[in-house]
Amino acid sequence: MIENYLNWTETQDTGLLELHSDCLDCFGLCCAALPFAASSDFAIDKNAGQPCPNLRDDFRCGIHTELREKGFRGCTVYDCFGAGQKVSNLTYGGRDWQQAPEIAGQMFEVFLVMRQLHELLWYLREAIAFPGADILHDSLMLMIERTLNLTTLSPEELLTLDVPVQRAEVNELLLRASELARNAARAQLEPAPKRQKNYGRGADLIGAKLRKAELRCVSLRGAYLIAADLSGADLRHADLIGADLRDTNLSGADLRDSLFLTQAQLQAAKGNSATKLPGSLTHPEHWSVDKG
Repeated sequence: MIENYLNWTETQDTGLLELHSDCLDCFGLCCAALPFAASSDFAIDKNAGQPCPNLRDDFRCGIHTELREKGFRGCTVYDCFGAGQKVSNLTYGGRDWQQAPEIAGQMFEVFLVMRQLHELLWYLREAIAFPGADILHDSLMLMIERTLNLTTLSPEELLTLDVPVQRAEVNELLLRASELARNAARAQLEPAPKRQKNYGRGADLIGAKLRKAELRCVSLRGAYLIAADLSGADLRHADLIGADLRDTNLSGADLRDSLFLTQAQLQAAKGNSATKLPGSLTHPEHWSVDKG
């Protein structure tokens, strides 16, 4: 298994899809397991464990091509990192919760655990490729193997995992990798960036005016950037893990080489064709509609 994972870090083969949602190969787990409340992101209230009324019997979304128009924007910014298809096809061996309703509750809980593990794997995969973080390669590989092994546990074993402990250990490695990568990038910058403000984790930057801001190599881990104006900002090598980019204006921003940026974060933001992204990510379709 670990050999296959190593190949994923070097090629764009089908293995890479295992860390991204594949709704066609899943039993609609996010559509049933997760709760949501009527808001700007969801048109209705739904309890955890209650199937969304838009979920069809074949586990497909009945309004998939109209989610934003129908008031379900929140669905378009969610990524299970491949946990859905893992639980559906590996953990439960293709046995779905409609045909076996007695396992539905357990399957939904297992999905929530698996999603966290797959998210950690996604970040670990990113970190192992960071220039300047070579010294952590062995530690990152060991953590990848350990986390991968956890994803193969039985449903009962998965539900007994102390996920916060696992997350804390992974986060320590990710933080070190980020610091090494940003320091290495900062040393090569010409001209050297001006003295930058140090944003602590969870910094309140809601609605901040940061147009054309120099944010290269800055840590914005967990920052609240909701509706902030980052148009034209330079975010190369900035750490964006967990940053809340809902309605953040990224029009013309440079996000190449940014650290830990996910497609889901981009889906939640606004931008345009001038926004520069890492090669592994794509411009969301709705950006042309929202016009950044």
